[in-house]
Amino acid sequence: MQSYQLFINVTKEINLKIGKLGTFIFPVGYYFYTGSAKKNIDKRIKRHLSKKKNLHWHIDYLLNNDAVNIIDIKKSEMTECSLNKKTKGTIIIDGFGSSDCNLFCKSHLKYQENLALADLTANALGVYK
Repeated sequence: MQSYQLFINVTKEINLKIGKLGTFIFPVGYYFYTGSAKKNIDKRIKRHLSKKKNLHWHIDYLLNNDAVNIIDIKKSEMTECSLNKKTKGTIIIDGFGSSDCNLFCKSHLKYQENLALADLTANALGVYK
């Protein structure tokens, strides 16, 4: 597997500092974070699932909040940026998780009010294996 997506539910509106990016308001709803790991994708995903970790990546700050839950994880053979480009959703934070992006993605975190529609779109595009 080359990349993965975390399906995230934010259960209440939160105002959150994301490292050096700044402080942002995250509305209630569903978020899709696209990532990858050069060596061990399963280890990276396990790290995301842990609440006890040093806050390093942008996603760590979001996942560390009690109102935030990972509700699904999907792996893909697509590259991180290609998978992200095919993911529908609204960008609410420019630069989130995309500092090493090679396709000029504005963000690797996307917001979607309707989880079923987003998942259906991704599956229709054949982005998951």
